[in-house]
Amino acid sequence: MPWDSPLKGYENAEPLPTHYNPDGKSLFNPPGEKSASYEEFPKPIDSSNNGFDFHIYHMQSVPSEAQYAKELHERVRREFPELRIYRFWDKPVGPHPVAMFEVNTFNPHQTGAFFSWLVVNRGPCSVLIHPNTDDAHRDHTELVTWMGKPWPLYTDMLLQKH
Repeated sequence: MPWDSPLKGYENAEPLPTHYNPDGKSLFNPPGEKSASYEEFPKPIDSSNNGFDFHIYHMQSVPSEAQYAKELHERVRREFPELRIYRFWDKPVGPHPVAMFEVNTFNPHQTGAFFSWLVVNRGPCSVLIHPNTDDAHRDHTELVTWMGKPWPLYTDMLLQKH
């Protein structure tokens, strides 16, 4: 799939300055409008149901990891009650190769807050993070992000039937 240039829409913009901030390391950026992505997910993310899925994986055959994941599931339910949190699976389901539980976020603020919280609290668990567009296969392959060890997914079942 060809990718549009990330500078699409900025073709006639003024050149950016090349000097540094007083720290001598970071580039000076002139003040500008805040990105709309702080409030709305960028297209093609479809937030009509939820914008992002977080699948928190654990190896069900490792008792200490399974226990940590169960405790993490409870902690997420207690700390993030506004998110949609699914049941705790103790076996692989769908395209997922190991046990997991899923959490959905509905706006960029929730997504960023939950992402940063998981970075420091996921422990031994890996986390598959994907947006929801109209293409589940692409969401789980090209647009996927991982925290921790990535796992191979069984994505054939996600191919759209035409």
